[in-house]
Amino acid sequence: ASPITVRRLRADDDRKGFRALLSQLTTVGEGDFKRRFRAIADGPEYVYVIESACGTRVVASGTLLLERKFTRNCGTCGHIEDVVVDSNERGKDLGRVIIEALTKAAEFAGCYKVILDCSEANAGFYERCGYVRKEIQMAKYF
Repeated sequence: ASPITVRRLRADDDRKGFRALLSQLTTVGEGDFKRRFRAIADGPEYVYVIESACGTRVVASGTLLLERKFTRNCGTCGHIEDVVVDSNERGKDLGRVIIEALTKAAEFAGCYKVILDCSEANAGFYERCGYVRKEIQMAKYF
């Protein structure tokens, strides 16, 4: 098997099925991909992807958001969001590779911690990636 390469999102990834991949996770909609891509180009958001072996499709993705805080000596907290692996590519360790890349990026960015929310069904996966259960999530949708 060829090595798995994780890289930052590129402007042409929309044509490689990036939004279709995200739609396997949640509602996506049309939106202006190019404008959104330009807005995150320099951080504090980092969208990582894995391409298919032939390089024609995006098959896994995850996002790291950096929250600059006043607490923890004005430290930075990393938030992992929108982790998804194409349903046809699951079981190939791509999720673990994305999580490891995002975790390392958070550490490299100087985060004092990195956190994520997940469903109960996915908790075991994240525990195998070295994450521990802590507190609970609350949400209010608009």
